[in-house]
Amino acid sequence: MSYDLVVIGTGPGGYVCAIRAAQLGLKTAVVEKRPTFGGTCLNVGCIPSKALLYATEMFDQAAHGFAPLGIKIPAPELDWAAMGKHRDDTVAANVNGVSFLFKKNKIDSVIGTGRIVAAGKVEVTGADGKVQTLETKNIVIATGSDVATLPGINIDEETIVSSTGALVLESVPKKLAVIGAGVIGLELGSCYRRLGAEVVVIEYADRALPGMDMEVSKQFQRLLERQGFTFHLGQKVTGVDKVQGGAIVRYEPAAGGEPGSVEADIVLMAVGRKPYTEGLGLEEAGVALERGRVVIDDHFATNVPGIYAIGDVVRGLMLAHKAEDEGIAAAEIIAGQAGHVNYRAIPSVVYTMPEVAAIGESEESLKAEGRAYKVGKFPYTANGRARAMRHTDGFVKVLADAETDQVLGVHIIGAVAGELIQEAAVVMEFGGSSEDLARTCHAHPTMSEAVKEAAMAVEKRAIHV
Repeated sequence: MSYDLVVIGTGPGGYVCAIRAAQLGLKTAVVEKRPTFGGTCLNVGCIPSKALLYATEMFDQAAHGFAPLGIKIPAPELDWAAMGKHRDDTVAANVNGVSFLFKKNKIDSVIGTGRIVAAGKVEVTGADGKVQTLETKNIVIATGSDVATLPGINIDEETIVSSTGALVLESVPKKLAVIGAGVIGLELGSCYRRLGAEVVVIEYADRALPGMDMEVSKQFQRLLERQGFTFHLGQKVTGVDKVQGGAIVRYEPAAGGEPGSVEADIVLMAVGRKPYTEGLGLEEAGVALERGRVVIDDHFATNVPGIYAIGDVVRGLMLAHKAEDEGIAAAEIIAGQAGHVNYRAIPSVVYTMPEVAAIGESEESLKAEGRAYKVGKFPYTANGRARAMRHTDGFVKVLADAETDQVLGVHIIGAVAGELIQEAAVVMEFGGSSEDLARTCHAHPTMSEAVKEAAMAVEKRAIHV
C-alpha cells in the first residue's frame, strides 16, 4: 500500500496527527505495536491513573468528608476488584473511541512493530513474525516515551514497579516507597495513601515537584505531609534490595552524609520517562538524535526529508496535550498549511487533591531571566465557593510583566486547579494582560473568581482579601 502519511505510534500525538491528516485529505495509515490504540496515555498512563485518582478521592470523601456536611453513612469498605473494573472500563471506552475515530476517518491501522527502513518506507513486523512494508510520502515518529529507571535497579512489576505495575497491584500495600517526587509518583502515591497505605517518598532534589514554582512546591509538600506522606528530600537512591515480603530502598544524602533506608511492601520507580526510539531504525535511516531525543526543526522535520517527529520523542515537556498540538501542527504542515504550537502557553497539571496547575513562567525562571514582574495572589480560604465545598487549601498566583502587564505565568494549587488554569491559557494565547483577566466578569459563586481576584491583586486591588 502507498500512503501520503504513515504515523508510527497511536498515543495522543500519533492518533491526533493521523486524524487531522485524514481530515485534510491525506491518505493515512497508523502503525501500533500494542493490540489497542492510545499509547501509554490511554492504556497504562493518564487515563487509568485518573480513574483511580477519582475513585480513591471519592473513597476518601466518603470516609472523612461527608460527616461535616451532615451526611451520616457507615464507614466505606474498599472493593479493590470493582475499583479495578472502573479503571479498566474507563480505559476500554477511550481506546475503543480511538478505534472508532480511525474507521470514521478512513485511516488504515497496522498492528505490529514499525521500523523505518528509509525515507518513504516503513517495515512492520506483526506478532506472528510476518513482515509487511508500507510505502509513504511522509512519516511521523510518534512513539512516545518509556519508563526511566536508575542503574542497577530492576523493575519486575511485582515488588519493584513502574507506573504501569502500580496501576494494577493485586492489593493495596501496607507501605509504599516512591522513588521520585514528581507528578507520577505523587499522583499514584496519593491513590494508595487514600486507601490506607503508608507512603514514603525519596527524592534527589531538595523539594517535591522539581521545576514547579517554588512557593507552590513548598505549599504542596506541606499539604501532602498533612495527608500522611513522608518525604526524604535531597537523597540519592543507591540501590533497592528485594527481601521476603517486600524490598529495602537504600539512599544517602546527595550532598554527603549518613546513609538511610526504607523498607516497604512495594517500591514505585517514578524518576521520569525517556524517549522511546528502540528498534525504530533511526540510526540506519540517518535520523539525527541528541541525548536520546529525535532532533527536529521548527516544523517538526528531522534532518531526513519526509520524516517528522512529535511528542515525547522530541524536545520539550512530556505531556499528552503538547503531543496532540504538535500532531495537529505537523499534519497541517505536511498538508501544505501553517501549523504552529505556542510552547509558552502549555499548561501542566498534577491530579492529586488538591490539584496543582501551572502555565508559563515561574518566579524563579523570571528572576533567572532578569525580567521585571509583578505578582498577584489570592487564597482559596477567601473564596465563597471553596468555603461551601470545604476545599479551602491553596491559592492562585498570577505573574505579569512589570511594564506591559502581559500575563507571563499562572500557578494554582487547590481544588479544580486543572480546570481553572485553562482560562489563563486562553489569556496567554492571546497575549492578554492581568487587567484583561481582572476586568472579565466571572460568575458568582465559583472557584474561578479566585483567578479573577489574583489578577486584580497584581495591581493591589483584590476585593475579598
